[in-house]
Amino acid sequence: MRLKVFKNTVLLFVLIGISCASKTNNNLVDNDEILNQVQDDNKLLSESELVVGANQIQEYLPLLKGKRIGIVANQSSIIFKEEGFTHIVDSLLSLHITIDKVFSPEHGFRGKADAGEVVKDGLDPKTGLPIVSLYSANKKPKLEQIKETEKYEKDIDSGITAIDIMVFDLQDVGARFYTYISTLHYVMEACAEANIPLIILDRPNPNGHYVDGPILEMEHQSFVGMHPIPVVHGMTIGEYAKMINGEGWLANNIKCDITVIPMKNYTHQTAYSLPIKPSPNLPNDKAINLYPSLCFFEGTTVSAGRGTSKQFQIYGSPYLRKNVYNFKFLPSPNEGAKHPKHEKILCYGEDLSNTDRLSSINLEYLIKAYHNTLEKEKFFNAFFTKLAGTKQLQLQIEQGLSASEIRKSWQSGLDHYDTMRTEYLIYK
Repeated sequence: MRLKVFKNTVLLFVLIGISCASKTNNNLVDNDEILNQVQDDNKLLSESELVVGANQIQEYLPLLKGKRIGIVANQSSIIFKEEGFTHIVDSLLSLHITIDKVFSPEHGFRGKADAGEVVKDGLDPKTGLPIVSLYSANKKPKLEQIKETEKYEKDIDSGITAIDIMVFDLQDVGARFYTYISTLHYVMEACAEANIPLIILDRPNPNGHYVDGPILEMEHQSFVGMHPIPVVHGMTIGEYAKMINGEGWLANNIKCDITVIPMKNYTHQTAYSLPIKPSPNLPNDKAINLYPSLCFFEGTTVSAGRGTSKQFQIYGSPYLRKNVYNFKFLPSPNEGAKHPKHEKILCYGEDLSNTDRLSSINLEYLIKAYHNTLEKEKFFNAFFTKLAGTKQLQLQIEQGLSASEIRKSWQSGLDHYDTMRTEYLIYK
């Protein structure tokens, strides 16, 4: 069953009347009353309506009562209501849940920072909560950030913690180089080392309808590729967490105590329209669908549209042949791209914003650009290998292999991965 979910058509009658409140607001209704309201409202849902993990408050609120909470969240961490949505941090505070601190991934808690831009620690002006960046000098929560090692110096071995339980709620887009799954890895590792359980509120994978790309070779491991998986992994965050545990990918093969709050009425073929862009340069469904194919350009002289209103929907470069490419654009600073590639230099390329939805990686864009660039020896940079997860893809393109020939070289790795992946699927 295919289902299109839009911001204005998600009819989830939950958290009616909950506002953005502080920890000290005592004029709120009782938790049990809210739970009863949620359960009654959920009965009104049709069998076809997708319900994200965050919306199933009745499933995870009992696990949070009386606990000190750490939460990994950003602007995509929302709970849908009949009209609009609320941020999960605001909603949990309204439910008298004690949030100790927020951990923010790449792009920051409010999702405003550029790709790759260092995000600093700080305070959330709306709630006053401390925000710990997981995209700065450290990409993994430090022990002292989740255990009060000074205050409880003598009691560390007894397990007294600053955080009793961690919640993870980020909207992924299903590509290996999208860094939220790397953040997931490090959060799981930190929680396992501190003996803190992790609750994962599952969300749809908008590129979950296919699996494709070369498998990462571990000698090319980086924050844009930590595990031996293909570029498009075909899993939700919850499923991926199960794979990290099951395959022993955490340091010293430790296991994280995870609880996944699964979605209702979701399959990997569900077409999902994100109500909030998951990062500054993925503004719409088309950009998210093209992202696994166009992100390779980040490791070349070609722009993927940063600094325009069509990020990851166009590509181009000053070095592409004008007689081949008629479309042109001028990258300029904007939200999410303070200094875009080829800033204020005219680029020639292609507009892909009206193409059909992809169900596989399209290598034709990359191959065509390489063959029509003016200086082939400068086309690739060192970042390309990190994105591809292998040196082989660059060599294959330089050698003139076709897209179909390159794809055949992926098949054995994809077959092995698909067998491994099946074991961890929540949504069959």
